[in-house]
Formats: sequence, C-alpha cells, structure tokens
Amino acid sequence: MDILEKCRPWTEEHLRRTGRDCYFRTIGDTFDGTEAEFEGRRVIIAASHDYLGLSADPRVREAAVAAVRRFGTSLGGSRAGSGTLELHEELESRLAEFMGQEAAAVLPSGYQANLMLAPLLTDSDVVFSDFFNHVSLGEAVALGRAKERKFLHGNLDHLEELLQASDDTGIDGGKIIFTDGVFSAEGDLCDLPGLMKLADSYRARVVVDSSHDLGVLGQTGAGAGEHFGLRPDLVTSALSKSLASVGGVIAGPADVIRYLRFHARTAMFTAAASPANVAAALAALTILQAEPQRRIRVLDLAERLHNGLRALGFDTGASVTPVVPVLVTGRERCLRMWQELCTAGVFTAPMVHPIVRAGREVLRVTLTAAHTDAQLEQVLIAFEHVGRNAGVIPRSAPGSHTPVRIAHPGEAPLSGPDNVRLVP
Repeated sequence: MDILEKCRPWTEEHLRRTGRDCYFRTIGDTFDGTEAEFEGRRVIIAASHDYLGLSADPRVREAAVAAVRRFGTSLGGSRAGSGTLELHEELESRLAEFMGQEAAAVLPSGYQANLMLAPLLTDSDVVFSDFFNHVSLGEAVALGRAKERKFLHGNLDHLEELLQASDDTGIDGGKIIFTDGVFSAEGDLCDLPGLMKLADSYRARVVVDSSHDLGVLGQTGAGAGEHFGLRPDLVTSALSKSLASVGGVIAGPADVIRYLRFHARTAMFTAAASPANVAAALAALTILQAEPQRRIRVLDLAERLHNGLRALGFDTGASVTPVVPVLVTGRERCLRMWQELCTAGVFTAPMVHPIVRAGREVLRVTLTAAHTDAQLEQVLIAFEHVGRNAGVIPRSAPGSHTPVRIAHPGEAPLSGPDNVRLVP
C-alpha cells in the first residue's frame, strides 16, 4: 500500500466540508498589532497571544533590525557548534533572573523548549500530566522513555490517587508532574499550590509551562510561580506571547540546564534561535519590566471582556486570565459563528475537537494591551449581533451574571472556576 494514500481525501473540498478551511487562513497587512486586512476587509485581531502588544512596538522592531544588520539573518549552525552569541547568553541570564531560576536555555521555539525535557525521563520514571496540557509536553513524554499517567483536568484527588498507586507498585523511579500554568484553550489557572503540596508529599518534581502566564501574571509578570509565591522545579515558556518574538526557554537549576544542553537532541541538533528573534525578546523583556502598566492594561481589558460577554449571556468558563474562551457548543455552529464574526470585523480563534472535548467547542478571544477601549466595544457589539443570530445567547440580555475577577499586580491570587480570591 502507498504510504501517501491516506492523504488523497484531503482535498480543498474536504477542508471546506469539515470546517477545517478556517485554519491556515492568510491575513494581509497588519496595523499596530491590533488589526489586519483579511479577505478584503479590515478586522480586529482578537486571536493573538501578543498579550503586552509589543510585537509592533518600534523599540522591539528596531532591536530586531539592528541585530540583523550586525549578525545577519541566521547563524548557520546549532548552539553547540557555531551558533552561540553573547546575545543568546544575555537573554538566558536575564530570563533566568526574571523567572526566579538559576539558569536558562533559549531554543528556537516554545515547542522545542518542552521537548528539551525528554532526556530527564527514563524507563523507570513516571510522568503525571494534566489532561489539558499543551501537546508539546505530551510529545516530550513520547520522546522520553517514562510511563505517563494522565489525571483529570485540575483534579488533585485523581492526581493523588495516581501518585499513591505509583508508590504502591514499589518501582524505585523518579516522579514528575507536568502542568500548564494557564491552559491555552480553557484559560484557567493551574492550582500550583496544590500540585506542589502533593509533589512534596510524594517526592515528585514539578514542571510548569508558563507560555500563557509569563509576562502577564505575578507582581512583576514572572508568571504562575510568582503569582502564587512559589518556585517550581523547572519552568518552560514560549517567547512568542508576551515577549513578542519567536523562541522558547527552559529555566531551572544550573546543573539541570547544563545537563539538558548536552543531552537534549532538540538543543544539540537544531539551528540556533535567530539574532533578530533573540534581540526582539531582549527588548520586549526590558519594556515588560519597565512598563508594568502594560500588564495592568491587558488584565483590565480581559476582565471587561469577560464580564461584557457574560452580561450578554455568553459562558466564558473557568478562565480568570486574558485567555477568554467563549463556549459555542457544536462544531458546525462554532465554525459558522467564527466566519460570521469575521464578516462582522472580528477575527477570533475557533477551538474544536480534538483541540477541546467534543461538546465544549469555544471561540478563544484574546485582546492585547495595545487594543483600545473602542476596539473592545466593537468586539462586544459583534459578539452580541452574531451570538443572537446564532442562538448562542438569548434575544435580550439576562438580568444578572456571575462576574469574573482577575487579580492585578499586588492583589491576592485567584484560584479555580469560582474566581475566589485566596489569602496569600
């Protein structure tokens, strides 16, 4: 049998019929990082993870341009060979300090940063993974040789059952818990205090993927660990969100990072992150630390977006973060509503199975610190019009709704679907 035969049915008609043609769509010129040309109209981009609105900042752009002028577009080799610049080491040093860790390694993508975990996993080890973790964490387990035990999303009782069962087997291996800090589809925050308490009880380590919370949560924006006043054993993150670049980082104890540099194939056998991307991330980090008002702005917009949508009758789930998942049950309805929102001038991100569970389809909406109040109002108006026509919300707004409260810097952290503030 021809190994390529499975690809034959994937015609453009198949993509249209199954709704997959809403992905890999081309946008044209962008404007201030908040709007873009899309299929002949100008739309508000409400699907970007450029949370602090720095990708279009002139200072970040100029840093990238200056790096290209000085170093060229590529280093032509891996970090282990000819691809390490002082620029890389400066970014690693600053990120380690910012993330509250001893050392850090920068990779060309956040996906690769998570794959760098694979050498830690041997055939006698067990990984305990939240069901909703980013797929790249699962790929790290697949690359390693450890056993994987998945626990129900956010369910610490189930996790403890699995940890206890692992102890009962008598296998003398290591245990490690993988979790997202903020879950990318649902927008909810992990219960890091609970996870680390269980880790202490069962002699396990904890890894947090902070791609969606680095730069956003915590007193200085250092992410979920700082948000809860805790330091996980290892933290990974993409640089393509709040740091307005492309790349990834893994941070932790110096000996662990040193070991991974020499054992992780994703680090040894891939070209170094480009000078432009590294310089852009460095500039974004400097601005992030110097301008906390950006973090305050994106959190304020997120809270207003959550509550504006809820006031209309939409369900934004358990999210207490700038990732706003609008529940639109049913694959066809979700994809149709996405298209109608585009027509109304708002570009969102449709999330259907297998990205999310069947029956829990969402339109993921994210605003950045660069969006204006007027753009927020336009998004709410479009959702009201399209949501009512689609029958997702009632013709008239409900009399009341449960408000979302997002913690700003200096406020007590949040936990769980009830959006209850914890006393630190």
